[in-house]
Amino acid sequence: MAEMCGPLMVDVGGLALSAEDREVLAHPAVGSVILFSRNVDTPAQVRALTDAMRAVKPALQIAVDQEGGRVQRFREGFTRLPAMRTFGDQYDLNPHVATTAAFDCGALMAREVRAVGVDFSFAPVLDLDAGISGVIGDRAFHRQPEPAIALIRAFMRGMKSTGMMTIGKHFPGHGSVAADSHVALPVDDRSWREIEAYDLKPFAALATELDGIMPAHVVYPQVDALPAGFSPFWLKTVLREQLGFRGLVFSDDLCMEGAVGVGSISERVDVALAAGCDVALICNRRDEVLRVLN
Repeated sequence: MAEMCGPLMVDVGGLALSAEDREVLAHPAVGSVILFSRNVDTPAQVRALTDAMRAVKPALQIAVDQEGGRVQRFREGFTRLPAMRTFGDQYDLNPHVATTAAFDCGALMAREVRAVGVDFSFAPVLDLDAGISGVIGDRAFHRQPEPAIALIRAFMRGMKSTGMMTIGKHFPGHGSVAADSHVALPVDDRSWREIEAYDLKPFAALATELDGIMPAHVVYPQVDALPAGFSPFWLKTVLREQLGFRGLVFSDDLCMEGAVGVGSISERVDVALAAGCDVALICNRRDEVLRVLN
């Protein structure tokens, strides 16, 4: 498992580093960076960009969202990966063929990402597709826990076969709420018993195999008043103590609308880290990054 040389994950503006980008990456609080579609032209260009980043800070960890389907930041010059639901549909017909294909897809994604100097992808998705969440939908492997767990484990093994760490998201489950946490704070009114019996199952089964976890910007008011990514109950009591997770916890982007109720960006960083996140993400708001660093 990678070690982060600073608690903040930030982004950069374009295809090459600006002077301000270099200054931000050199700051001791910045330990990692996430790439977006705006940072990608060709594989060779991405490799030059990641090399330039490591020239600023050799220990920097570089990430991307390269799940497959709708969520692939690297497209031109990279394999177009299927949505994970494809493997779920295949599993219903032939579980062995589906898990083999999921392994191969995880390995292919990881090889291509690592070849351009990126350390890891925020994958796989552990959410279940309850038929409610449009933002999850076909990003989920299956609607039922047991097939999803088998497919996720196979995909993870494919990633790990290349040396890439695995990051499960969005703990304890984003698939049973309709709202999109990018633009609103979703509220899941179910009881602990209902969540534990469904959404939590993939996380419980795979917690000790994952290298990292990203919590959801979702609030589960019958369990805790705070969204999961800001909740010591979810991150410490449930994830660490009950499920035995020993890896890194990455906040979801603290600039998302699902995080606004916690306060300013600086306050969100403080609350997330105090709650149990190891790395706090600040994306698409360079002004806020500079404010936090200063």
